[in-house]
Amino acid sequence: MSNPPLSRRSVLGAFAAAPLVASGLGDESAERPTSEIGRTEHTQFALNIEMWFRDKPFVERIHAAADLGFQHVEFWLWRNKDLDAVKAACDERGVSVAQFTAWGFVPGMNDPANHDAVEREIGEACIVAQRIGAPMMTVVAGNDQPGMTQREMHDNVTTALKRAAPIAEEHDVMLIVEPMNIRVDHKGHCLYGSPDAVRICREVDSTHVKINWDLYHMQISEGDLCGRLREGFEQVGYIQLADHPGRHEPGTGEIAYGRVLKELWDLGYRKPVGVEAWPSEGAEASARRLVSSTVW
Repeated sequence: MSNPPLSRRSVLGAFAAAPLVASGLGDESAERPTSEIGRTEHTQFALNIEMWFRDKPFVERIHAAADLGFQHVEFWLWRNKDLDAVKAACDERGVSVAQFTAWGFVPGMNDPANHDAVEREIGEACIVAQRIGAPMMTVVAGNDQPGMTQREMHDNVTTALKRAAPIAEEHDVMLIVEPMNIRVDHKGHCLYGSPDAVRICREVDSTHVKINWDLYHMQISEGDLCGRLREGFEQVGYIQLADHPGRHEPGTGEIAYGRVLKELWDLGYRKPVGVEAWPSEGAEASARRLVSSTVW
């Protein structure tokens, strides 16, 4: 017996129901108690507490993440933070610091004049990482240097990382260099996309120098997220994400994060995934969307 032809009304009704699944409202995670939102089956998320809970004092953001069930956090530069209070809050709530930033945009690591300072700063930051129990630290290549070609700047970054690698190895802290995007957020930055970052890390050739592979930046710079991950996975040290456009949590943009995170799982990635994203609405609603939009 053949099926009856679809009517316009039935087709429109099917489309009307689709957003319930796409938004995660049809997923079981939408029914989780607030305290268990972040306790996911596969992906361990690390909320970036520079971007989440901005209405709260910094250390209180660790408690806010724990209240939603997240067991990992990350943050940006460590100076001017009460590290003893950070460590105490993490210990109290069973939260770990997945990573923080050890070297920012300026002065550039891509200028040899700054390499002595890079070594000193990495040495200090490694001690901080051990103090708060962070296994990784982000380092940033730097903005374009006048009079230098991109290859010259990249070679300078390689040299800086080769000098810093023994320090990281001695302290058993991984340096993760982060390629940015120059189309939306970081015009004038010297390192973007995965091929150059992979080449730099391969040339440094250290178990303690890898890539902070931010999927938001990679989507804007090059796309083909799963294919690029397969090509350079041995140099992945850490994963971050946000959706595009908007840099909000997954489920607000164009990236099929469930598919991408499954690829990472199949490749063997088991570390936390940093949520370096601006919540699109209240923290709880955005956290539910994050989890619902990344299941697989």
